[in-house]
Amino acid sequence: MKVLVTIKRTPHRDARMRLAPDGRLVAGDDLKYEVNPFDELAIEEALRIQERLSDRGVETVAVTIGGEESKQQLLTALAMGIDRAIRVDTSESLDGLQVAKCLASVVKREAPDLVLTGKLAVDDENSQIPSMMAALLGWPQANQASKIEFLSETGVRVTCEVDSGMDEVDLELPAVVTADLRLNEPRYASLPGIMKAKKKPLVVLAPDSLDDVGSQRAQVVTYRSLPPKEKGIIVDSAAELVKALVDRKLI
Repeated sequence: MKVLVTIKRTPHRDARMRLAPDGRLVAGDDLKYEVNPFDELAIEEALRIQERLSDRGVETVAVTIGGEESKQQLLTALAMGIDRAIRVDTSESLDGLQVAKCLASVVKREAPDLVLTGKLAVDDENSQIPSMMAALLGWPQANQASKIEFLSETGVRVTCEVDSGMDEVDLELPAVVTADLRLNEPRYASLPGIMKAKKKPLVVLAPDSLDDVGSQRAQVVTYRSLPPKEKGIIVDSAAELVKALVDRKLI
């Protein structure tokens, strides 16, 4: 059995974001980067599946798209316990559909039984690529998983977080599942794991070795900062609070 995890390099969750002078990109010269936090959940779940189903000989693979700078995030996944890693080598700006096509091509090449991803990337928060990838592959999909149970060698039950609470979905493998916050608590990479990561296989693929992803259809034109928050006021009674809300046309 094989579990493939897609990961993305994103700015550190505590980083202060600044716009470049032209407003088109986030200034990244002094930014620290990490594995997208939701993708960390997917990595951890792949490792837990490997541990639970040790009798099946589960192999785990991490995949990312990016330049040499993305290698560190793959090393983090390997240090956590992932068996091997793949990096599609490109520094080009790809839109969501191009990324989905690229990942789908890698999935076809690797033929995993299960693909795990984060429910979204914290930098752009589009939450589109897993669904696009599943559609391109023709695979069933479950989003925002808080629990994954194996019913058989070819089926899983996924507990999904939805607006009304929880919903259980049964999927036939192969399938795509996206991880939500309640799925697990990611482990830290141990020192022995970090040392072993450097010796684990990390393959670099040229984009032209995969299926054509087509031309870019969507592009970010500009970013803008949120306006500063207005200073709050203190009221002495419920009546004053109601009047203040009415004056601001909030009620």
